[in-house]
Amino acid sequence: MEIPTTGVHHITLIGSNRQDTIDFYQGVLGMPLIFEQPNLDVPEEIHLYFDAGDGCLITFFVRERRATDATPVPEVVGNVHHIAYAVSRETFDRAAAGLESLGFSNTGRVDRGFMDSLYFRDPNGLLLELATYTFETPPGVTRRAVFEVAHRLRVERGDYAIGQEHLQAAIEQLQRASES
Repeated sequence: MEIPTTGVHHITLIGSNRQDTIDFYQGVLGMPLIFEQPNLDVPEEIHLYFDAGDGCLITFFVRERRATDATPVPEVVGNVHHIAYAVSRETFDRAAAGLESLGFSNTGRVDRGFMDSLYFRDPNGLLLELATYTFETPPGVTRRAVFEVAHRLRVERGDYAIGQEHLQAAIEQLQRASES
């Protein structure tokens, strides 16, 4: 049986305490705190709801006496490796220096071919990524279609990963197809 999804509704993480979580996610990442209420399953916890952009939610279960701990989250089966947040090119281009000025060391720009990434840890050791695409889709062409064609071209050519040449060729193919 297939259960089709329509997108990610929200992701809930365990945070430390209310104020430290708000200070970082709203103060540093600019995610507005939309609302909070008790964790309806664990009354001693607070459930914080942040708008991660365009109405997508990231939520945290926090406790007032839970300490903030910057120890990196272990990389074990079942844990979250990282969460990637989409940012504009302009935001991406100034993020590394801005994070450093606030005391958050980061990788700086990492070229992923189809996107640029920057990695850093939140105050509780969760690995976060800021990501921005390296291409624009032309009118009437979806990003998904570009990825599907670029992947096919990469595989056909025996290339290791999607690069700018695959994206450009995919966009050109899709534009020609839409014009005919």
